Amino acid sequence: MAKARASRRSLDSYNIKAINKTIKPGDFVLMRPADSSNPSYVARVEKIEADARGHVRVHVRWYYRPEESIGGRQQFHGSKELFLSDHYDIQSTDTIEGKCTVHSFKSYTKLDSVGNDDFFCRFEYNSSTGAFTPDRVAVYCKCEMPYNPDDLMVQCEGCSDWFHPACIDMTAEEAKRLDRFFCQSCSSEDQKKLQNPHAASRQSSTKLNTKRRRR
Repeated sequence: MAKARASRRSLDSYNIKAINKTIKPGDFVLMRPADSSNPSYVARVEKIEADARGHVRVHVRWYYRPEESIGGRQQFHGSKELFLSDHYDIQSTDTIEGKCTVHSFKSYTKLDSVGNDDFFCRFEYNSSTGAFTPDRVAVYCKCEMPYNPDDLMVQCEGCSDWFHPACIDMTAEEAKRLDRFFCQSCSSEDQKKLQNPHAASRQSSTKLNTKRRRR
């Protein structure tokens, strides 16, 4: 006679004593990798279930890092970038090492500082085909690359496009000293870059996207 399947009940939340954290559906968690030399996996909790024996498991949807995707890590991928995959799984709560936050791309770029447990996601990823949603994003600079929030960029006062200093023959330090900037297409022959020697004291007015500090 077949053994009756143990009944399961859904939980609204569950406290993981080992890390003294309470998780609930919708939370982002760090999960222990099989190889301890690899970084923790990141997943979103979809559902929490307990069986009649008291064993608690989580249904998760995995995030992939760029290097785990079919195309691998690209130049425009941020160091804290993740892809929300179509890969679902069921794991023991014992594998959860902590909680984290996966921000939208827009909210991540507005953070004053980035902590170790801060990540961002701007793409969904099909793990079998390697396809991304959306399949295209805005590109910037002469190199026509999507925005990497880790990189320093300067904005042209004329066309409002953003540029990497290296792509316009400028060092990062020179870019930080700019008060205003006009790209080659927008500037006149005798005024390509306007620099203010007092820019250091007025840095809040300089249009820059800079790498954020990590706590």
